[in-house]
Amino acid sequence: MRVSSLIISVSFISFLTACGGGSKGGTKPPVNQSSATISSLATSLGTSSLSSSSLLSSAASISSAASSISSVASSVASVSELVVVDQFGYLPDAQKIAVLRDPQTGYDSAESFTPSASISLVDMTTGETLFSAAPVAWKAGATDTSSGDKAWWFDFSSVTTPGTYAVVDKTQNLRSPTFKIAADVYKPVLKHALRTFFYQRAGFAKELPYAEAAWADGASHIGAGQDKNARIYNDKSNAATEKDLSGGWYDAGDYNKYTTWAADYVITLLHAYLENPAAWTDDFNIPESNNGIPDILDEVKWGVDWLKKMQDATGDNSVLTIVGLASGSPPSAATGRSYYGTASTNATMSTAGAFALASKVFADVPAWASYATDLNVRAENAWAWAVANPSVTFFNNDEARQPGSGGLGAGQQEPIDWSNGMASTKDRAIKKRMAAIYLFAATGGATYKSHIEADYTNADLEIYSDPFHEMENTSLLYYSSLPGVTPSVASDIKTWFKNDMNGGTENWNAMTSKKDPYLAYIKDYVWGSNGNKASKGSMFTDVIEYEISGLDTTIAKNSALTYINYLHGVNPQGMVYLSNMYSLGAHSSANEFYHTWFGDGTAKWDRVGTSIYGPAPGFLTGGPNPSYDWDGFCTGSPNDSRCGGAAPNPPKGQPAQKAYKDFNTSWPLNSWSVTENSNGYQSNYLRLLSKFVN
Repeated sequence: MRVSSLIISVSFISFLTACGGGSKGGTKPPVNQSSATISSLATSLGTSSLSSSSLLSSAASISSAASSISSVASSVASVSELVVVDQFGYLPDAQKIAVLRDPQTGYDSAESFTPSASISLVDMTTGETLFSAAPVAWKAGATDTSSGDKAWWFDFSSVTTPGTYAVVDKTQNLRSPTFKIAADVYKPVLKHALRTFFYQRAGFAKELPYAEAAWADGASHIGAGQDKNARIYNDKSNAATEKDLSGGWYDAGDYNKYTTWAADYVITLLHAYLENPAAWTDDFNIPESNNGIPDILDEVKWGVDWLKKMQDATGDNSVLTIVGLASGSPPSAATGRSYYGTASTNATMSTAGAFALASKVFADVPAWASYATDLNVRAENAWAWAVANPSVTFFNNDEARQPGSGGLGAGQQEPIDWSNGMASTKDRAIKKRMAAIYLFAATGGATYKSHIEADYTNADLEIYSDPFHEMENTSLLYYSSLPGVTPSVASDIKTWFKNDMNGGTENWNAMTSKKDPYLAYIKDYVWGSNGNKASKGSMFTDVIEYEISGLDTTIAKNSALTYINYLHGVNPQGMVYLSNMYSLGAHSSANEFYHTWFGDGTAKWDRVGTSIYGPAPGFLTGGPNPSYDWDGFCTGSPNDSRCGGAAPNPPKGQPAQKAYKDFNTSWPLNSWSVTENSNGYQSNYLRLLSKFVN
């Protein structure tokens, strides 16, 4: 990856010539196409030890190619936010549908567009028209309530020739952003997306050649009183409570580390690996690259190493819940103390599952054989503690439920049953079932099989109305594929999943009935909708992965890809919902998002085109959230001057798919409910995208 990383860094300037920013929210970054400037920026951002002559040669080659495409582009049409495509591109044999949009309601309703009778696919290198067809009106010209748009589809799936293209309305002189058709079109995107976990590592220096120079930083949270000497939350002056809880990943845009969620990320990433090992090579340019082990497994091991520290392996084998970390930008600037929360059943059972699946996968890595054996022992010990202690809870940042925990972390990691305000017994049961599945996979133990087969009918397999239980259902489908499972149980699970996918109007029928003009239907847009889009896509790939009979695999594949296309630009914003992806040719990428490192007002890492560098590339943002509002404080009297006259619109007051703004402000405007990243969204996206990388 070192050579390709350099090329990506050098190409950053070349691709800025096509950069426009998100609809109603974008700002065009500065452009300079000279080789000298490209060389200068590459020196700043570069990640390679190649010679300067090689650098200039690469820069000149890239600049020449960009100039060729730019010359054709200028003679073809102007890029329009009303013609949206996957801005990275499409696989040769994939369904390829561009969406042409006419806004009726929402922030862009003043725009007006009716496509011409013929739309063309143009080769942006030669200017040749390869294909033309009439656009097809979605639902005979109806307005979609979720987006506020009328739409037309231009299907160019028949074009399979690799190349660089745009969808063009020649009559109106409008076109889509440039994109590629190529067999490897998603591999560079996958690399950036996985590398976000490297940037999220706590207690680890981000140094060249692995970090781009723009986002290099020293190891964070390892100073006095921080992660290596973390103290318990309710006895902060007691040095006897100190533990080394360093490592792990920042969970999201905050730096806190949550055990249950980290265990979930480990499991999701391991499924991503198991479902398509060929995608996961050893060249993602992380410090462990070129060690003969797929880089995704190296990254997972980083997370598992931290989970091991959270377990009381020399005591009762329970697992702590959370480490609360101080803020700072960059992360190494954080100086505040670190504190931890006590163990819980949920955290311990979640970790048991993660240890078990990791032990099974890592056992196939010869260098990690003893490590895998240790994880197996830890998993069984964690299970035993959680079974013996089925109702131990810990609520962080919640003085009412857990006195003294105020300020410890941000998001609540203890699942709550909102019908009664108590800890959720249902969620603990889910975690126990999942842990049993992965322990059975790792050990073949009868105890685990007995629990699963006595309990699986209590699972939330009825998921046609939402994707929130996708992870649970994947674990059950995985169980159905294991040797030694009772055949009738395996059949029940697959039949149940098939019926839920095929029933109602939210899954299979939503795709075959063309329910969403942007082709990536979800019923509810809530906080983290982009993560839900990725999960929904994986529900369709599960049909293929687990050989669900009676459901067409071509429909499943095409449906899964539409969720990728949505996240890559086929949405009302015409935005790639990944941060700062101009180096890979994105025309409009998320320019900013809520993250403590890349915060509002930081001179180096705020908005692309305003700050020096913008945020690091590849982070999936939260996504449209129509429930967004500013803090309730802003409705008081007197208003704080930081609130402004009204809540930002967008995202407030918009159709669901337009409830998005490219912003990163903190309290009281609370952009985190719209743009904040999460390792959960990221791992869901990585799992889905990797299915289509070879």
